Amino acid sequence: MNLGLYVAKRLALMIPTLFGVVLLTFVVIQFVPGGPVEQMVAQLRSHRAEAAGGLAYRGRQGISPRQLAEIRKLYGFDKPPAQRFWLMLRRFARFDLGQSYYYHESVWRLIRERMPVSISLGLWNFLLTYLISIPLGIAKAVRDGTRFDVASSVAVLVGYAIPGFVLGVALLVLFAGGSFWQWFPLRGLTSDGWSTFTTWHKLTDYLWHITLPVLAMVAGSFAVITMLTKNALLEEMHKQYVLVARAKGAGEHRVLWHHVLRNALIPLVTGFPAAFIGAFFSGSLLIETLFSLPGLGLLSYESLVRRDYPVVMGTLYLFTLIGLLTKLVSDLCYVWVDPRVQFESLS
Repeated sequence: MNLGLYVAKRLALMIPTLFGVVLLTFVVIQFVPGGPVEQMVAQLRSHRAEAAGGLAYRGRQGISPRQLAEIRKLYGFDKPPAQRFWLMLRRFARFDLGQSYYYHESVWRLIRERMPVSISLGLWNFLLTYLISIPLGIAKAVRDGTRFDVASSVAVLVGYAIPGFVLGVALLVLFAGGSFWQWFPLRGLTSDGWSTFTTWHKLTDYLWHITLPVLAMVAGSFAVITMLTKNALLEEMHKQYVLVARAKGAGEHRVLWHHVLRNALIPLVTGFPAAFIGAFFSGSLLIETLFSLPGLGLLSYESLVRRDYPVVMGTLYLFTLIGLLTKLVSDLCYVWVDPRVQFESLS
């Protein structure tokens, strides 16, 4: 199977997958209580009760059928579910994600506004995790069984065991004006008036704000990549071609860097696209809430709580599509890195 045919096949398979995810979520939403119509009715009743003052009977008046019909039409619930689903699919095909019920803004605009926070957290999380974990995993494999290996394993596993939000609370208490030192800010990605700062001042202010959230996120990310790198290297070191290279007189340095490392890092290299893109869109909700960072994770959660269905469906559609495309890129990278893998085996 050639490259073009394989890519075309995978792109064709994305359509039913994407359709199934959107359909399942849409069906589930139909049975969730407290939708936008119910919330609007509750707000109107509350306003009437407050305006009535001491006249309790006025506050108990319900919403007239005409007003209820207008509210349902406002949110598009005057149409049957099948018609609403079809209209939504037509919008999604044009990459029109709709308008938010709560913010009264385009879903695309909301995503763009929240994207800098998610990119900041995701990029730093990705870079620090790989730049530290891969060299650490190599060092652990070379020193397997030594005190350094044991001590580093304990350190990364302890970091993995501590939840990120617990570490975030500890960092806030220690270094953000809790009971000890006030070295870092409590909230936000930048200070007020950041746009008026000089370039150097902007950079230092941004790093000042992002330090604690990034530390809270990356502490638990080292263990998986570190241990994967170490185990992959150890597995390659015991293979026949390594013994042959040593028997031919190749030095340990050449065996490690020219033979073992190139094959051991194939799983990590092929996982780069998914990890890189996933880091942007899998931001920690608890970290964003704890440090008052308005990212995509917090937006998705607030949309679910407020029953802001256009934001829920729009972000789900976008993230699912990006995830499917990223999986395709990862498979292509696997074939590119390891020519022994054929497209038929990935189908």
